[in-house]
Amino acid sequence: MSSPRILLVRFSSLGDVLLMTPLIRALRGRHPAATLTAVTKEIWAPLLSANPHLDEVVTITAADSVVGLARGLRGASYSHRLDLHSSARSRMLRLLVPGHWDSFRTRRRERRTLIRQKRDTYGIHVPVAERYFEAAAELDVRPDGGPAELFISPAAEARADAWLAAHQLDETAPLVALAPGAAHATKRWPLAHWRALAAHLGQAGVCTVVLGDTREREAAACVVAASAGSSASAAGDLDLQASGALLRRCRVLVSGDTGPMHLATAVATPVVALFGPTVELFGFFPYQARATVIERSLTCRPCSSKGGPHCPLGHQRCLTEILPDEVMARTLEWCR
Repeated sequence: MSSPRILLVRFSSLGDVLLMTPLIRALRGRHPAATLTAVTKEIWAPLLSANPHLDEVVTITAADSVVGLARGLRGASYSHRLDLHSSARSRMLRLLVPGHWDSFRTRRRERRTLIRQKRDTYGIHVPVAERYFEAAAELDVRPDGGPAELFISPAAEARADAWLAAHQLDETAPLVALAPGAAHATKRWPLAHWRALAAHLGQAGVCTVVLGDTREREAAACVVAASAGSSASAAGDLDLQASGALLRRCRVLVSGDTGPMHLATAVATPVVALFGPTVELFGFFPYQARATVIERSLTCRPCSSKGGPHCPLGHQRCLTEILPDEVMARTLEWCR
């Protein structure tokens, strides 16, 4: 019997792509001679580019069409095609690349019921990383109990070291990363809380680096300005690989339910994760990682699956009631 040729499709986003890696690792372990090809958006390709378990990473840009992508995939004769996205775009790809495809249960109905009726119909809780294994049922793989993983290139390690050297942070102090940003406003812990946390950490002799993309530079600068100690903003300065390398040098990351949380767990850095509108049943809690999750038990939670522009009730108590003193205490536990 010939070795399988396996196609895995997950276009986005940061956390979702990283959560594919336990399945990729399991496939390589179970089928060492297999050919493994992953398809993702170009922006997320660095999350997979150095992964030794993959043979190829195929990318698609915003300007590319699914038709063009399908044209390039049709001649590869894959024995197994795994749709790990189950979106309109991935379903179109399935129509354009003939053959048998497998996918997984997205639990959209259960998620909707929990949001709208506050009724749990999930049954057994299955994290997203393990739901992906449902698509690979024919390939006889099981989760190995390990976390997501990001393999970092030597060049990215060097970029992180150069950034640290340029900012002359206190090398004798514990290094803590803060990620105040989030794509959706209701997932953002209040900026005033971030500033208070940065001040408290500085007073405790902790050195902080603030992560984010270019859109979050202003917020990151505000957090750095509030610090009473050695602190610097890396927002918009580092690519995904170098950000992962920087996170690996930190004692802990404090973040919301966002991509940087998964980036940290993928490089074995502990996280203090602040969850507001979303909940564990959705499947995106830190996966098989050293983590402290802080959340509030409110009857209005969850209110959305991915966050939104504003709190439906106008108060955002799920995050405003998580106070800096509590986050400070839980963060310092990882610095000892």
